[in-house]
Amino acid sequence: MVRIGLTGGIGSGKSTVAAMLAERGATVIDADAIARELVEPGGVALAELVTEFGPRILTDSGTLSRGELAALAFSDPRATGRLNAIMHPLIRQEAARQLSASASDVVVYDMPLLVETGQADLVDLVVVVDVPEAVQVDRAVRLRGLDEQDVRRRMEVQASRPDRLRAADVVVDNSGDLAATASQVDALWRRLAMSDGSNTVDG
Repeated sequence: MVRIGLTGGIGSGKSTVAAMLAERGATVIDADAIARELVEPGGVALAELVTEFGPRILTDSGTLSRGELAALAFSDPRATGRLNAIMHPLIRQEAARQLSASASDVVVYDMPLLVETGQADLVDLVVVVDVPEAVQVDRAVRLRGLDEQDVRRRMEVQASRPDRLRAADVVVDNSGDLAATASQVDALWRRLAMSDGSNTVDG
């Protein structure tokens, strides 16, 4: 088995690359999906979040208001730190469980904050999806409908682009069209196919 840590800043197109790897046969473990499960009613993290940030983060039906939580948690670095202290250990624990349980030859751990949270030790190969910061902002605003100020606040609490690139074993440049990205994913997949099964990828 080869375990890939896939990461990239907001608006980089990391989910697109994850989908391409899944199409080629990889099993994808999605950190965002794990986080969503943790904050469902009755989930491990929800009660802790309410204790930390107050009942205003809940809707009238008792579910998490993600917008309200984001507004509070990204309001200042200390609040972001409190959120991370609750969520990241739980996400790491569940991701490690799923990685250990997988029988696939290639498992992709799709984790936006892989570098920031020190989770690169869970994987054999770090793949960074990279675009210029201006492209990140444009895509997050134009394609995801996010507020530009909110996007920039989120970027401030993520690893810088140089830090992510320094942590990368492989960089996928997603600043071009889908065909160019797919070509790079194909090259990565061929590289994985040539690995010797020793949990390393040469090259």
